Amino acid sequence: MNRIDAFLELAAQQGGSDLHLVSGEPPRIRLLGRLEPVRFRELSPSEVMSLIDEMIPQEMRPRLDDGHMLDFAYTADKAGRFRVNVSRHLRGVAAVMRLVPSKVPEFASLGMPDAVRQVLMVPKGLTLVTGPTGSGKSTTLAAMVDFINQTRKGHIVTIEDPIEFVHEYKSCVITQREIGAHAPTFAEALKSCVREDPDAILIGEMRDLETISLALTAAETGIQVLGTLHTNGSVRSVDRIVNVFPGPRQAQVRTMLADSLRMVVSQQLVRRADQTGRVVAAEVLINTHAVSSMIRRGESHKLMSAIQAGSRHGMQGLDSVLTEMVRAGTISGEEAYEHALDRSQFERYASGQAA
Repeated sequence: MNRIDAFLELAAQQGGSDLHLVSGEPPRIRLLGRLEPVRFRELSPSEVMSLIDEMIPQEMRPRLDDGHMLDFAYTADKAGRFRVNVSRHLRGVAAVMRLVPSKVPEFASLGMPDAVRQVLMVPKGLTLVTGPTGSGKSTTLAAMVDFINQTRKGHIVTIEDPIEFVHEYKSCVITQREIGAHAPTFAEALKSCVREDPDAILIGEMRDLETISLALTAAETGIQVLGTLHTNGSVRSVDRIVNVFPGPRQAQVRTMLADSLRMVVSQQLVRRADQTGRVVAAEVLINTHAVSSMIRRGESHKLMSAIQAGSRHGMQGLDSVLTEMVRAGTISGEEAYEHALDRSQFERYASGQAA
């Protein structure tokens, strides 16, 4: 067994989501969203490098030596599968290993409103899952892919960096492609896969103009596209898509987005009040006729009002979800304040006043 596996097993046993190794620091584990030190000595640069060397695929080592960051997957015999990022910093080298659950979660276990399932059943258009780093986007996307895999007969292509959840063939054929190993970039992989007769495409990260443009075009042609953005809130997600394009193209992009967008799920992971784990709080924007018109006219500032008025369509705002969680005793008021989009609604909790 590799020495790194002992630290990974410890992280998994304690219910951690991430293990951090940084030169000059003891190992740290992220528990319920907070980074906690392990009772261990500070790791020297050579010790960290030795532990990392046990995980790095041999063909990637020259890239690290040249100063590049690395992303890859690593499987420990007892701890499971991890997504690994390795980078250099001022005091040496660092690695972050995120635990990937061994099984793809059932879609029903996510606690999403039924409207999300209904939108996924429409075999076309663009669905975005957004949120900050560590908000569970990959897990939600994997559950969506699994739902399609169970309910439809077709071809699903996933483009990831690296591959996290490994999907089994159910009703669909699934082709999983990893950036670096199977394609040089997201854009190149996307160009190729649209010629591979896909019914659904998962894009692990929509990072740049070319990838976003290709995703919109694929969605316009009738392919179901699932993608992710590192944005906080549905409104910002729409703005991010439009603003990545130069000014002269934005009117055209708004039209494309208004026609092809099906749904935005913008989520946060929040700590339960009893400290037994975390739960998803999700904002949901459904592309109704009214929402489509707002996007086309560049009136994204009105989208929050549409979400608040769209409960009959299955829409819900993040702050409304947090409020309901506080009332139900699922989370604390302080936790709601920390994750709210409009913190003024939760200021009484931040100041220690009663609800």
